[in-house]
Amino acid sequence: MKTAFLVIGFLLALTFNSYGGERVFRIESPDFKEGGPIPKKFTCEGENLSPQIKWGEPPEGTKSYALVVEDPDAPMGTFVHWVVFDLPSDVRELERGVGSNGAGSNGIKQGLTDFGQTGYGGPCPPKGHGRHRYNFVLKALDVPSLELPDGAKKSEIERATRGHVLAETRLTGIFQR
Repeated sequence: MKTAFLVIGFLLALTFNSYGGERVFRIESPDFKEGGPIPKKFTCEGENLSPQIKWGEPPEGTKSYALVVEDPDAPMGTFVHWVVFDLPSDVRELERGVGSNGAGSNGIKQGLTDFGQTGYGGPCPPKGHGRHRYNFVLKALDVPSLELPDGAKKSEIERATRGHVLAETRLTGIFQR
């Protein structure tokens, strides 16, 4: 009898999750597709404009978000291109160009990139170095603020998010020069 209840519970859980009972936390951009090329206007060879980023329903209990954009294929190790944190939980997108100004809106903060500045620094791999991946990693957090100032380093943000990540989603684009 106990086994029958376990099997029924398992089947109900599968059915519930298969038909939209579970929230889907997913990141996307209308400017490029997952695994596809990042258009030139979002790179150092174009306007160096931050792309529009959108995401779906976060997990229950989400109070803020943090986004890190980095190139794991850089010659000297992973290179940080953009850090955004303290995004309020009701925000579901970053508008095209919002990171290019260096100043956030709605109380969001931007961290220091490996270019030595705050704000978005677009893909800019060395010429002839081949195709590079650019990972846009969004974390849903259970705290409303990381209590860090604008210009915080990625390592400080990672330390502050430790133990507070409810979910993480990733979008990867590619670029080469």
